[in-house]
Amino acid sequence: MQGKLGRWYLASVALVAMVLLAGLGMLVLDRAMRVQALEETRAAADGQAAILAAGLESELNKFTLVPRVLAADPDVAELLGGNAGQRDLLNRRLEALAQQTRAAAIYLMDARGLTLASSNWDRLDSFIGSNYRFRDYFAGAMRDGTETEFALGTVSRRPGLYLAERVGPAAAPLGVVAVKVEFDSLEAKWRDAQDMVFVTDPQGIVLLASNPEWRFRAVAGEAAPRDPARDAMRFGVARPQPLQLPGGGPGQPVRMIEKIQPIAPAGWELHLLADPSARLSVALANGRLAGVSVLALLGLGGAGAWLWRRQRQARAAAEIAAHTATLREQLQQANRLATLGQITAGLGHEIRQPLAAMRVYAETGERLLAADRSDEAADNFARIAGLAARIGEITEEQLHFSRRSAEEPRDIRLAEVIEGSLLLLRDQIRHKGITLTQPLADAAAATVRARHVQLEQVLVNLLQNAVQACGEGGEIVLDIVAKGAEVRLSVTDNGAGVPAALRDTLFQPFVTSKAEGIGLGLAIAQDVMRQLGGDLLHEDRPSGARFTMVMPAA
Repeated sequence: MQGKLGRWYLASVALVAMVLLAGLGMLVLDRAMRVQALEETRAAADGQAAILAAGLESELNKFTLVPRVLAADPDVAELLGGNAGQRDLLNRRLEALAQQTRAAAIYLMDARGLTLASSNWDRLDSFIGSNYRFRDYFAGAMRDGTETEFALGTVSRRPGLYLAERVGPAAAPLGVVAVKVEFDSLEAKWRDAQDMVFVTDPQGIVLLASNPEWRFRAVAGEAAPRDPARDAMRFGVARPQPLQLPGGGPGQPVRMIEKIQPIAPAGWELHLLADPSARLSVALANGRLAGVSVLALLGLGGAGAWLWRRQRQARAAAEIAAHTATLREQLQQANRLATLGQITAGLGHEIRQPLAAMRVYAETGERLLAADRSDEAADNFARIAGLAARIGEITEEQLHFSRRSAEEPRDIRLAEVIEGSLLLLRDQIRHKGITLTQPLADAAAATVRARHVQLEQVLVNLLQNAVQACGEGGEIVLDIVAKGAEVRLSVTDNGAGVPAALRDTLFQPFVTSKAEGIGLGLAIAQDVMRQLGGDLLHEDRPSGARFTMVMPAA
């Protein structure tokens, strides 16, 4: 009897121990699954936030050059100068441009803020005749040359970003060109996604959101004093209410995971709120099922749980990869608009001379064959093959550059940039008998903070201009001066120089002294240098021309 009671006692103890161990195992398993689900959610949120931020930056960059190019347009200057006959033509041009770029509105104001031409000229809500002198973007553009502002439209009451550019110099401004960009389609895509998204300005006010009720609310922690009258005009509310984010409440026991990405160059921040509840529920359910399976049949249950988990991860990875690939393809399509002009112009410049040389060698080779001088003709044809291979290398390099994403700024030795540029132009320089003076080795060792491809592109453009300007037997001098926080690389030639009539408008689009030029090279080059935190300058000289690349020192 005592032995039987002892066995029952031991069995009871073992059963209790198994239950306790099973319960402890389930707790440990639940915790592990919870941690893993949260980590997966954070990783997915990181990637999604980066992709959405890049998409918004691409959308903003599409419109950056529109007001800048229009501000330099002769038709715009004529209308602001009093030529009312340009109004109808400019209205239709702005209408067509707005349709092509999908801008909400493009309009032109005089120096008093009165709208003279607009893309919506023929609609009931036309901006023509409205005065926007009170707008911050108008005052900022008149003062600083360029300004942006996110606000409600005074006519449409629809929110949007206003990009403004001054027409004329600061001393005698003629007016302002403004482009309004609305983000309805972008916000609609955000609403279709599982995660919640909103964008704030530097003061913490929500500008864009997947939930329209969040717009123009203030994020927690915003304590800077505000101007109620200005907020009422911009946002339609005098005192923005605090933004109450979901998560952590009675109906939402799990805190939302927030990821923040900066948006350049607007100074905004994109906030992505990922709800881990679904992943947690699936992970906990899977863990408990796996635990029960392990208790019932350790080997088979463990193998089945492992296989099922691997399949689930593979499906999730495939879905994320497909979604990421689609978004990246859309970004590449949008960014192509910003670089297409530079790639096309650069390719045309770089292959013109080899093509001309190939033609000369071919014609000479025909005459040599006719004269039975086959050895000399073979030499000509070998040179043609070499030039063709060189053109292939150049075009392949250009195509490769057009497909790559923008590299991050890094420390670059100017000697590398000079060597790469001369690789493309050395034959032209030698063929024309031009004397090229390069910087001393110590000066060329100067290091700047920039992007190598863009620096090389600008320098090739300047060297090509110098080669064309100085002609046969000319002289080109490269010199480098490092002073304080900046480094200057100058290209000087002894050609005819820049005509006095073009000096004030030299860097404006479509201004050129060349019969076959289109006038975009220097405008694009200066814009590239300014994006890198530097500048491109022209210095007047008694003879010849001198262009200087200003770069931030590393």
